[in-house]
Amino acid sequence: MTGTIPVELGKLSSLQQLYLNHNRLTGAIPGELGKLSSLQVLYLQYNQLTGTIPVELGNLSNLQELFLTVNQLTGTIPAELGNLSKLERLYLNNNQLTGTIPAKLGSLSNLREARLDRNQLTGTIPAELGNLSKLERLYLDGNNLTGCVPAGLSDVRTNDLGSLELSTCD
Repeated sequence: MTGTIPVELGKLSSLQQLYLNHNRLTGAIPGELGKLSSLQVLYLQYNQLTGTIPVELGNLSNLQELFLTVNQLTGTIPAELGNLSKLERLYLNNNQLTGTIPAKLGSLSNLREARLDRNQLTGTIPAELGNLSKLERLYLDGNNLTGCVPAGLSDVRTNDLGSLELSTCD
């Protein structure tokens, strides 16, 4: 499948799963997808999507899995993703995302796995991520992060923390 993601998909209010991965989709992710109130799974990985992650995705209150891996997404990680209270898996790796990791991601109480690796993220790991009691895996390598690992993350399996100290923050 090639082309762009149709904005009309945002009208499918009862849609629970959307798999558009492993295509040659181009263009931006339509903000209209944020209207899919029943959506539990959104797979858009392995495409050629560009632009920013729409803040409207933070409205997907039933979303459990968000996969945007291996695209050409730019801009920052929207803090609104921290509203996704049912989210268990967040894959944003292998894009061109910049800025800092939003502290609001520390509100994702059901998050089990997060892949933010291989972007251009800067700053430190927010201390709020240490509150994620269900987090099992965190991937942060291939970024420009500095500082140390928040104490609450000391038991989380990490892939590679890059230049971060392996000690916990004081």
